[in-house]
Amino acid sequence: MDNVQKLNHRFEALAWGAFFVWWGITELFPSLPEGMGAVGIGLILLGLNVARSLNGISASGFTTTLGILALVLGGLELAQPVLRLPFELPVFAILLIALGVIFLGRELVQTRPE
Repeated sequence: MDNVQKLNHRFEALAWGAFFVWWGITELFPSLPEGMGAVGIGLILLGLNVARSLNGISASGFTTTLGILALVLGGLELAQPVLRLPFELPVFAILLIALGVIFLGRELVQTRPE
């Protein structure tokens, strides 16, 4: 069990390092398309959970959900020039609400201990 915890800790440290490096890159190069930062963060979080799963460690539902939402956010931001919507889509606000609904729904659906 100790080795599993150490391995999970290492994966988390690598993911945090990649997160901050990616954030720094997006700050250094503001010419990157809007949405690339979120896509990168989503890939980092999902990659963390893939590494966990491949090594017999259960994936975190929280970081998996955040990774998926970040990919969706980044994808929608990247697609906005192509979609040419006649209005500004508040993608980030919508994803925050979706995340809150997921947390609330998961808590409400869980069976209560007796």
